[in-house]
Amino acid sequence: MMSDFALNKKEKSRGVYGKRTTLYNNYEFDKPLDKKFYEQEVYNYDKDVYDRDDKFWNENRLESLNKDEKGVYKMLDTLKTVKKFKQLYNLGSILASGYIEFNELPLDYGPIFSTFGFNEVEGIRLRTGVRTYFGKNDLWRLEGFLAYGFKDDKFKYGISGKWLLDKKSRLIISGGNRRDVEQIGASLTTSTDVLGRSLASSSVVGTGANDKLTSINLTSLAIELEPLRNVLFRLGANYRTLESASPTFSLDYNTPTGVESQVKQYETTLSLSYFPKRKMTGFGVERREANDNFARLFAQVSRGDKSIFNSDFNYTKVQMSYVQPWLIGGLGRLTTTIEAGKTFGEVPLGLLSVIPGNQSYFSIYNTFSQLDYYEFVSDTYTSVNFEHNFNGLFFSRVPFLRKFNLREIVGIRGVWGDLSDENFALSRTANPNSIPLVAPNKKVYYEYSFGVGNIFKIFRLDFNFRGNYLDKVKNPDARKFGITGTFGFHF
Repeated sequence: MMSDFALNKKEKSRGVYGKRTTLYNNYEFDKPLDKKFYEQEVYNYDKDVYDRDDKFWNENRLESLNKDEKGVYKMLDTLKTVKKFKQLYNLGSILASGYIEFNELPLDYGPIFSTFGFNEVEGIRLRTGVRTYFGKNDLWRLEGFLAYGFKDDKFKYGISGKWLLDKKSRLIISGGNRRDVEQIGASLTTSTDVLGRSLASSSVVGTGANDKLTSINLTSLAIELEPLRNVLFRLGANYRTLESASPTFSLDYNTPTGVESQVKQYETTLSLSYFPKRKMTGFGVERREANDNFARLFAQVSRGDKSIFNSDFNYTKVQMSYVQPWLIGGLGRLTTTIEAGKTFGEVPLGLLSVIPGNQSYFSIYNTFSQLDYYEFVSDTYTSVNFEHNFNGLFFSRVPFLRKFNLREIVGIRGVWGDLSDENFALSRTANPNSIPLVAPNKKVYYEYSFGVGNIFKIFRLDFNFRGNYLDKVKNPDARKFGITGTFGFHF
């Protein structure tokens, strides 16, 4: 197999090429086998099968390396000592992983994109974080961060760890604690990562004031298992306290004895994830996806219990999501997403399902770019998202645009939600900073967008339009149009 890569199509452009030769032995062609034998994909969870030293290959290689092939090994060893190459390698590694490597420790610093942030509560926010990294197949990993807000004059921190106990069944235990300021209204199906923090929480610039933030203290323990390939079960337990981090935002709720401002809640979660045809690389506690053309199915049941740790509410929350990419011949690639959920029981604003707005200038998938945070709140919801990438089908036919290899991307997304009278009444207090609780139950809220990707190989711009709920009396601050963007390498 031969491959050739360059930054542009010019003959003199610098680039790299590679050649891979695979040899087979001990094969048999005259032994009939069942069709299922050939359809089965062999999965070996032991990294040692693939991670061999030079001595092993010298003794077992079916064909000796020729002069040119030996020269590749020598060239790679030499490149590791070249300062300019090391700088380019380190830059590429940082952009790909988000971490700066310190192999001598061994620790990684990052994610570097979270080092600097800004919001109305913390003002300028500085963050430093590290993780252990002995190699890509580490059986355990520790991570931690420390952050400081210059406006609220407070330190925040988080620490988490995970340990792979059994490589065959992918049995992993994990846990951690985080005290931080977070925008919890940025996703419907919430993250189970104790250190997870949405980009919406600390974007440097945005379309409006990001003051509806929550102070969160989260402690989490979990155990997960992959008994069948790409079928993942996870049982988690978490305890969290939530209260408003801003004097202009209220999480107050009514109780029989008065008004409370803090939510104290224990929750047990049981989730099932299924990723048909997913391929992974690595054999440690953290792995990477080797392909992206597989479906993602997720279902979770969360149970809040007042009898544990003196919690405030009893409830059951059921959630699911289904993401499916579709390759449509020469027309490009369509990605469809559906999410649905319902909360049974009375809960306040801090535990409701907020329709995810996006007041940043970043394109964040599965959020609504023209919605402000907390513009819509629900306890029952269904959302859909359709995004189609034509992969240059039209731009390639325009002579002066063809050479830029631009990509056309269109999208439409919508959500329906409802809020019970009981939950509405629970969070309607006399606090003047209480937000109006509105659910998109009269009609489906929708947006549509047109995007251009592969700009200078790394940028994408999206032009977003709000479809409805544009009444000037009820929604005087509704954003009809906005531009968001993102960057990254996509081949």
